[in-house]
Amino acid sequence: MDLLAYIPSPSSGVIYLGPVPLRGYAFCIIIGVFVAVWYGGRRWVARGGQVGTVADIAVWAVPFGLVGGRLYHVITDYELYFTDGRDWVDAFKIWQGGLGIWGAIALGALGAWIGCRRRGIPLPAYADAIAPGIAFAQAVGRWGNWFNQELYGKATTLPWALKIDGDADAGRVAGTYHPTFLYESLWCVGVAVLVIWADRRFKMGHGRAFALYVAAYTVGRFWIEYLRVDDAHHVLGLRLNNWTSVVVFLAAVAYLVISAKRAPGREEVVEPAAVEDGAAPATGTSGDAPAGSAAKSDGTAKSDGTARSDGADEAGDGADEAGAVAAEAEPTKNP
Repeated sequence: MDLLAYIPSPSSGVIYLGPVPLRGYAFCIIIGVFVAVWYGGRRWVARGGQVGTVADIAVWAVPFGLVGGRLYHVITDYELYFTDGRDWVDAFKIWQGGLGIWGAIALGALGAWIGCRRRGIPLPAYADAIAPGIAFAQAVGRWGNWFNQELYGKATTLPWALKIDGDADAGRVAGTYHPTFLYESLWCVGVAVLVIWADRRFKMGHGRAFALYVAAYTVGRFWIEYLRVDDAHHVLGLRLNNWTSVVVFLAAVAYLVISAKRAPGREEVVEPAAVEDGAAPATGTSGDAPAGSAAKSDGTAKSDGTARSDGADEAGDGADEAGAVAAEAEPTKNP
């Protein structure tokens, strides 16, 4: 039966700009990274950090995250690359799809930790700042699965069903299926909004905003994973990613509880103030001299609050000494 409405799939996952191929999957990942860095940077500055810090640390976090995401996918789906009839070289073709969020977050955190140490920044504070941005990035990145016609759910005739084209080589059977990519994309937007609201309402710090993002995401990932029909390893009747969601959820909740007891409140300082070369650190609340002291040039000042240069001081002192000598040398007049 023909559906009156459905979500069409792109006929190709590649758009050519002249001779240059632009792959939809990679394009979505790039946009997602940009969104995460941009929004994370705004939140970092609002917390008292410096402009550009998030981008500088992302130089470490993003490559580590991409490698970690690919490693997780290849390890958990090794049969796609290292069994008979498969080409192991395909494991390096990241543009064809296959990034595991669990590995991306884990190894990306390692890269962020390296970047934070280089800047003298606490990793939990940085994680709190970028948490909603990561969720938004995932929401954008999931549309890469739409371009590749992959990771869809069970067959359905719902009005928002996703139409999949048949492809024997890719193991696809033509039909309409649950658009799990869309479900997860919308869920990630909701997670980002939740973290933003909770952070403003409860002033979350010390990594708790990031832990809330992780816990909320795993809840959605659990039921979305249940709908998927792509091949996956099963343990006790559940897909591997379902078990991963459960374990990560429990770890995130435990961190929320323990962190709230050990370090309540929010960090007052998230990044050391930059000190320009040759300049003294600022004191007080402004750049003015401290109260009770007079402004002076080249480190000299008079006690009456007036200021003068070294040259003026030396000239004045010389005049005083000359006057004293002249007074002593002048003969005393008798009456």
